[in-house]
Amino acid sequence: MRKKTSATATAAATTVKSTSHAQDYRQEHQKDMVNRLRRIEGQVRGLVDMIESGRSCEEVATQMSATRKAMEKAFYRMMTCSLIEAVHESETDEQAIIEVSRSARLMEKFA
Repeated sequence: MRKKTSATATAAATTVKSTSHAQDYRQEHQKDMVNRLRRIEGQVRGLVDMIESGRSCEEVATQMSATRKAMEKAFYRMMTCSLIEAVHESETDEQAIIEVSRSARLMEKFA
């Protein structure tokens, strides 16, 4: 009976540690995403300024390309977070596979 209690306590501690790690990851990810989106927002404001000041189409297009790439990176980071959360929250391997497949379909649809 003592071993059973110890095993239960170990499992509970692992779950708490794992949940805490997942929450830490999510908070870190949210900060990262907000910072990325704020930088992108600044890039978009810069684009408006470039157009209003009469900069060349080539210069504006170059900056647009950089902004688009920044959005793509943010998208893939968000999808990665979604995938990590889905797998972490899965209770079985089968459920994890379903969640990975779902995330792959989303990436195919939006990428």
